[in-house]
Amino acid sequence: MSFWDLEIDAELEQLKKELKKRYLDNDCSSEGMESVIEQLNNLVGMQNVKDEINTLINFLKIQKLRQEQKLATVSVTLHSVFCGSPGTGKTTVARLMGEIYKELGILSKGHLVETDRSGLVAGYIGQTAIKVDAIIESALDGVLFIDEAYALKPENSRNDFGQEAIDTLLKRMEDYRDRLVVIVAGYSEEMSRFIDANPGLQSRFNKYFYFEDYQPHELLNIYEKICEQSHFCLTEHSRKTLLTKFNDLYVSRNNKFGNGRLVRNIFDKTIEKQANRLVKIPGVSKEMMMEIIPEDIP
Repeated sequence: MSFWDLEIDAELEQLKKELKKRYLDNDCSSEGMESVIEQLNNLVGMQNVKDEINTLINFLKIQKLRQEQKLATVSVTLHSVFCGSPGTGKTTVARLMGEIYKELGILSKGHLVETDRSGLVAGYIGQTAIKVDAIIESALDGVLFIDEAYALKPENSRNDFGQEAIDTLLKRMEDYRDRLVVIVAGYSEEMSRFIDANPGLQSRFNKYFYFEDYQPHELLNIYEKICEQSHFCLTEHSRKTLLTKFNDLYVSRNNKFGNGRLVRNIFDKTIEKQANRLVKIPGVSKEMMMEIIPEDIP
C-alpha cells in the first residue's frame, strides 16, 4: 500500500469519527429532551401545565424547522407568569423549562437562578439597579425565576424601590432578549394585579401557567414518592389514615395552603414520631425502620 493510500485511509477514518461524533451528539440531544419531558410528565398532578408546556415545545420545534427552511416564523415571548399557591411545583417546572430551552438551542446554559424581592430591592437610592444587574448577570443564558414577584409592586405604594427594580428588569430583558428568560411567580390574584399595574410588564409577560392546589389523592402520591426516595413504606392502614388527613386539610384550606411543602412537613414529623416509637423497642429490624404505621402519622 502506497503512502497516498495510507493518507486517504487516514482521512476516511477521521471523517468516520467526525460523522459518528455528530450522530452521537444529536442522539444525546434527543435523549436529553426526552429525559426532561419524562421528568415533567412524571410530576404529580398539574396536567394542564404539562399539556401547555408540551404544546409550547412542539410549537418551538416547528418554528425552528421553518427557520431552517427559510420560511417565515412567528415570534413568541418565552417570559412567563406562574400563578398558584406555594408548594405547587412552580420552581421545579421553571428549572425543567430552562433545561427544555437549552435542549431546543434557545438558551446556551438553561440554568435556573431563583430570587425574590429581597434579592432585587435595596434600601438606598441607586443600589437597587446594581442588585438587579448582578442577579441578571448570573442568570444570562438561563432562566431568572422571581418568586412572589408581586411584592415588587406593593398595593398603595408610592416611594418604593420596587419600581426601580421593575424598571431595571424590563430594560435588561430588552437588552438581553436573546439570552434571558424571566419567569415571575406568585398567587394568581396578586400576580394579575402586579402585571396589570405596569404596561411594560403586560407587553413582556403574556404567557400564563396556572398551578392548581393538589387534590388529596395527589398529596398522598407525593407523600409516597418521598417515602420511596427515603426508603420508607406505608401500610394499607397508614395510607388510609393519610388520605383522610389530606382530605380534611384540603377541605379546610385557605390561600396559605402549603401543598407539596405541607406534605414534606408531615413526612418529617412522621419519621420523628416513628423514631420515638422505635427507640423503645430492642432489636429493631430493617423492616421495622422502613415501615410507617398509623400511630406514626401526626
